[in-house]
Amino acid sequence: MERMKSRFDTFRQKVNIIIYGTNTAYGRLFDLVLLGVIVVSVIIVMLETVKGFDQKYHIELLVLEWIITIFFTIEYILRIISIKKPIRYIFSFYGIIDLLATLPMYFSLFFAGASVLSVLRAVRLLRLFKILKHPKFSNQSSHLHQALIASKGKILIFMYFMLVSSVIIGSLMYVVEGSQGAFTSIPVSIYWTIVTLTTVGYGDISPATPLGQSIASIVMIMGYGIIAVPTGIVSAEFASFNFKKSIPERVNPCPNCGVDGHEFNAKYCNNCGEAL
Repeated sequence: MERMKSRFDTFRQKVNIIIYGTNTAYGRLFDLVLLGVIVVSVIIVMLETVKGFDQKYHIELLVLEWIITIFFTIEYILRIISIKKPIRYIFSFYGIIDLLATLPMYFSLFFAGASVLSVLRAVRLLRLFKILKHPKFSNQSSHLHQALIASKGKILIFMYFMLVSSVIIGSLMYVVEGSQGAFTSIPVSIYWTIVTLTTVGYGDISPATPLGQSIASIVMIMGYGIIAVPTGIVSAEFASFNFKKSIPERVNPCPNCGVDGHEFNAKYCNNCGEAL
């Protein structure tokens, strides 16, 4: 019994090194193969939506999709049994994505068209940054993440302001255009406002009165300026963060001679040579 347990522990350790270890040759090879399989899977899902191609190679695509699904299923099970705290992985971001990557084909047995959800596997390509572990990619990713967090409050306030503005402008357009035109209700008018402010412009609804067209022109001009605001907020935070990182941190004055201005990681005083 103990011998079997020892073999299982050895197996778990080897699997853990291969699946989670990106510093080993086998671990890196496994991750690269996994990324390749994910790309192939996403391409297959896309090709299945091309009617002519799907009609000609439907069986081949289906077989490949099931092979990839079985591969992901085995991989997901191995990820669970090879770590000490599987619950943490199961409910983590990557754990949920890995589970969703295995379910679509099984769901397709009961719900038609569910296999299209396999395209969610593309999210697993985010592991590329974890695999590369290049300082440049890691630092820039960390900076962008912190910039987004720092600008979260400003963006939420901006979105709230845009929502209120859309309701006001939409209601105004409903009154100006009247219910007899394309603006049949306030929700429809708000929909038109959002489409216009974001410069999408489907053209399915358009004002007919001169006053409505004048308001629409103002909204269009506003859209060009407003759409750049979230980008500007994040860019400002990103630039501010990079500027702060470029300035070396300082420690308190030397306790022996009182000279200040040492770098954060300095061990000895530049003036008297004593330990800081």
